[in-house]
Amino acid sequence: MYLRTTIASAMTALMLLTASGCSVIRGQESASNYVDDATITSQVKAKLVENKNVDAGAITVETLNNTVMLSGFAKSALEKSTAESIAMQTKGVKGVKNQIVVRP
Repeated sequence: MYLRTTIASAMTALMLLTASGCSVIRGQESASNYVDDATITSQVKAKLVENKNVDAGAITVETLNNTVMLSGFAKSALEKSTAESIAMQTKGVKGVKNQIVVRP
C-alpha cells in the first residue's frame, strides 16, 4: 500500500512539473516565439551546411527571441565572419551574438 501511494505521488508530481514547464518555454512569452526561434535556428543551420566556406559541424546555433547565438570553433576569422553574415541575413533574425572561437 505504501509503495502504491509513493508511486502515485511521484507520477502526480512528474505530471505537474511537465505540464507547468510547457507554459513558458526557455523564458519566452509564448509558444509562437518558440516556433519562430526554432524556425530561425533551422534556417541558419541549413544555410551554414550549404556554404562550403563554413564547417557547419563545428558551429552551434541557438536562437532566443529572434537573436541568434553562434558558438563553437572556426579555422579562420573569415569563416567566423561568414557564419555571422549568414545568420544575420536569415529572415527574422534581429541580432547575432558571435561567440565562435578561431582555432589555428
